[in-house]
Amino acid sequence: MLVKDPEAPMDRWGKRPSDRTLGELMRCCVINLDKPRGPTSHQATAWVKAALNVPKIGHGGTLDPNVSGVLPLCVGKAAKLTDLVLSSDKEYVCAMTFHGDVAEGDVADVMARFTGKIYQMPPVRSSVRRQLRIRTVHGLELLELSGRDALFRVHCDAGTYVRTLCTDMGEALGVGAHMSQLRRTKSGTMREGDAVTLQDLADAYVFWQEKGRGDWLRSIAHPVEALVEPLPKIVVKATAVDAVCRGADLGVRGIHMMDPGIRRNALAAAMTARGELIAVGKMLMSSDKAMASDHGIAFRTERVMMDPGHYPSMWKYSTDLGDMRVPRD
Repeated sequence: MLVKDPEAPMDRWGKRPSDRTLGELMRCCVINLDKPRGPTSHQATAWVKAALNVPKIGHGGTLDPNVSGVLPLCVGKAAKLTDLVLSSDKEYVCAMTFHGDVAEGDVADVMARFTGKIYQMPPVRSSVRRQLRIRTVHGLELLELSGRDALFRVHCDAGTYVRTLCTDMGEALGVGAHMSQLRRTKSGTMREGDAVTLQDLADAYVFWQEKGRGDWLRSIAHPVEALVEPLPKIVVKATAVDAVCRGADLGVRGIHMMDPGIRRNALAAAMTARGELIAVGKMLMSSDKAMASDHGIAFRTERVMMDPGHYPSMWKYSTDLGDMRVPRD
């Protein structure tokens, strides 16, 4: 990272995400659920909410009832960041059935044609407005072809309809096709190999509540920082953390370190030196400009994740934050 102020005082406060108690973790965490076929995403989320006895929970990306796989759940305060999961790239393994005989070489060729930017019309039964839109397919890999049945992996933008992709590829081959089965294997940073079933999640919570054994649940509940892993980071000085917790924007004098190459207007995460997520917001300066400036607002706070009081209110008398804006109503 780029060091803005090498003389910044050492961070003597806060707590590393890995050092949080299980109770603290359950108030703001992310769970990688392996949704089974059958229930809707809303039903599966409601079951988890009841099983964990939490007041608030949100899911990151709807899966149809007949689709299984990775369904990130944002528990407690982490629900503020559900949109980060919704907008992240997805990966699926899909079983597709052609309506006529096809050659493996022709299937590979048409998949190459559908890699990159494509136009899609949402299905009639979708919940979004039916209008032509552009999505990017980052990769299509044919895993197996047996007769008229194909198995393939697709890495794509959020909001890509794999069912429509199957139909369009079938039409391009001149034989027609439909999606017969679908499983999501990745959503953002959440992967299939780390996903947990509904039963295991419920059992892990019971083990913690009734037997005091929390290791299993701790391995399931990931710190909220996992959601901002793809975002560029700004490390805030200890003297400025409490101000940002209260909704203040961050001046360049409050920056300790930052990632290189951050662009103006980019979404970024404000972190402590201990790796705690303070807030998510928009960059008002590029990292190059912030590093070269002595005055000005570098980061506009939009969603505060850390409660005030974890760090002392040194910003009230610190000269590091002369350009910091006061919290907005």
